[in-house]
Amino acid sequence: MRRGGTCHIGTANDKNNKGSISVAFPSGLNYIPGVKQHLTVTIADPATTQQTWGFQLTARTSSPTTMAGSFAYTDSNTALICAKPGQPNQPFEALCLGGVRDSCTTSPAVPSCPTGFTLQYIEHSLTGYTKTQGTGSASYSFDWTPPATNAGNVVVYVAGNAGLGGNPTNMGSHIYTTTYTLAPQSFGGVPSISANGVISAGAFGGYTNVAPGSWMEIYGANLAATTRGWAGADFTGTKAPTLLDGVKVTIGGQPAFIDFVSPGQVNAQVPSNVPAGAQTMTVTTPAGTSSTYPITVNALQPGMLAPPQFAVNNKQYVAALFPDSTANGPFVLPPTAIPGVPARYAKPGDTIIIYGVGFGPVKDSGGQDIPAGTIVTAANTLANPLTITIGGQAATLGYQGLAPNFVGLYQFNVVVPNIANNDLAPLTYTLNGTAGPQTLYVAVHN
Repeated sequence: MRRGGTCHIGTANDKNNKGSISVAFPSGLNYIPGVKQHLTVTIADPATTQQTWGFQLTARTSSPTTMAGSFAYTDSNTALICAKPGQPNQPFEALCLGGVRDSCTTSPAVPSCPTGFTLQYIEHSLTGYTKTQGTGSASYSFDWTPPATNAGNVVVYVAGNAGLGGNPTNMGSHIYTTTYTLAPQSFGGVPSISANGVISAGAFGGYTNVAPGSWMEIYGANLAATTRGWAGADFTGTKAPTLLDGVKVTIGGQPAFIDFVSPGQVNAQVPSNVPAGAQTMTVTTPAGTSSTYPITVNALQPGMLAPPQFAVNNKQYVAALFPDSTANGPFVLPPTAIPGVPARYAKPGDTIIIYGVGFGPVKDSGGQDIPAGTIVTAANTLANPLTITIGGQAATLGYQGLAPNFVGLYQFNVVVPNIANNDLAPLTYTLNGTAGPQTLYVAVHN
């Protein structure tokens, strides 16, 4: 490790010290060429005297002078340092991109290492050091992008410092080091989309057509090398990712927003600017691009949340919630209708909450469109007229727009009309003058 022991005075891995340095790898001890990982380093020490924390980490191929991939800060707690091979103690320390680090205070941050500085290190910044002071442990997170092609095993070297409170350069620092060896993982063959392998979100109707802003499920083989949904680190501000673990989906030539990848299934949101009509879509990974898949894009393709498990005696209930419900219920169902699912009847005058996808464009309070792939942060309303009936009677809509803090999920706050008791009260909806395609029910009792 660069600068080992020159700033902090202590013995590395002294058996009398009971702390540790560790790195959390989201995909285990492997890497996919070119696929970014968000790593977390944790320095821990049970000694109450140790109250300041720092680390340094780098990655190498089998040759110790060959950098494996690149690092990037994701907050102000870490800094990127660059060095020339053979000159590890003369680093380009002005590259404190994440925060102020020692002698980096006078140079502006720059986006990449200068020519010749091919070795990279990621370490704590002065900002991070200041924020993490205290007893017990501290963690730092950042991004590592592996080499774009298979580079064989990669060794990650990491050193951590648990320093004394007040001045981390004094005698008495506890130094911990360790290494990890990551093996390359293959994407397999070129991705392929199954015949009849694309539908709109299955729990919302599962149609063979999609619409701008709607969610679709893509089934096939070699679609991804990992299995995971998106996380906060994958977003850019409120904008969802169009690349997740090396997987990209295009429809009508436009990049879709991806919230889930796995070898056999990818979930993506259709971008707002895809034209209606016959379009093609593809899935691309580092192994290649699938054959084109034909799909029809409609201006609207609405579907309300009604998962198959909410079908009782071949009658499909909508998955409606109450304002005091959690995500797990209670739902608007006859009590005990579905074993293990909390439920109660809705009463006339109650507000129930229903979710949907594919209901078309929405406008914010200023009349501006909210594009697909955006986390909704404020109230909005559907651009097209929507009506809902329950038991043949028109229902009042208290809210009709995208759900706050979600991407592409519509929310409808529906006031139950005054109808007779009915375990199977039909729920219908009309969007922009066209009847919705689902046959749905809710349970209403006074």
